[in-house]
Amino acid sequence: MKQVAAPLLLALALLAIAVAGYSLKRPAEARAVACDDPLAGCRFKHRGTSAEVLFSVKPAPLEPFVLTVRAPGAARVSAEFQMNAMEMGFNRYDLRPGDGVFASKVTLPVCVSGRRDWTLFLDIDGAHYALPFSTQ
Repeated sequence: MKQVAAPLLLALALLAIAVAGYSLKRPAEARAVACDDPLAGCRFKHRGTSAEVLFSVKPAPLEPFVLTVRAPGAARVSAEFQMNAMEMGFNRYDLRPGDGVFASKVTLPVCVSGRRDWTLFLDIDGAHYALPFSTQ
């Protein structure tokens, strides 16, 4: 009985770790934000105040660019890039604060299938937003 119990317990523990990791990594329910041109800036309401997202250049996989989020009164902003129905790995960025403006150099992961449809998931003090965009 001991010969079966140990591997079974190990398998259950590994399964629990995998499920927990998957659920922790997934972005929470996010409010969709229309964003026609992130280079020009995309404005939306965050808890009653105006917020904005801006890309320094048109993003391309593995090419760094600066992501700027203006969110007056916010204490913490993080960003994650994903594709619909495709696992892109862990790529969350905590943006550096500076007087209501948060910015960091970020890099899109590479997509081996060649797809160009992305979603930027923003977390601003626990509020979640999803901004779809496409790459070059």
